[in-house]
Amino acid sequence: MRRHRTPIFHFILRSVKNPATADEILQDAWLRMIQGAREFQRASRFTTWAYTVARNLCIDHARKAVHRRHPSLDQARDDDGATLGDSVAANDPGADRNAIGHQLQRSLVVAIESLPGDQREVFVLREYSNLSFKEIADVVGAPENTVKSRMRYALERLQSSLVEYEDYARTLG
Repeated sequence: MRRHRTPIFHFILRSVKNPATADEILQDAWLRMIQGAREFQRASRFTTWAYTVARNLCIDHARKAVHRRHPSLDQARDDDGATLGDSVAANDPGADRNAIGHQLQRSLVVAIESLPGDQREVFVLREYSNLSFKEIADVVGAPENTVKSRMRYALERLQSSLVEYEDYARTLG
């Protein structure tokens, strides 16, 4: 097995184009060779027999794949070997993190609404509308430095209102 594993694996991999599937087929091939060892006739070389078993399993795999309506999650989609399973791997934050996120979002809305009007206006224009301080100054009719001060005061108030989430924010960091 040690001597023939790598070449047979690469032979299978060229057929199925997915390392995980190739490894499964290789394991099936070894199992079949072990189970059929008594039937092996020494008229041909072992490598010929091993490649034949592997080839037949590759053909079986291809036949089964034709009848699949949906691509396998283990099937390579492109040249880099990435599978559909790799691309849809669960990257979502999980239920606990989602719950905290929703709670934080509600608390943030309440905190923003509790800001004094001039600070809330500057904060919203800066954070949600992505305006520069100069543009905000033009919109609200105040000097740019006043707008920056209002933003700083707004951020300080929000920080103190949301202090309970400080440890949570550090874990995300």
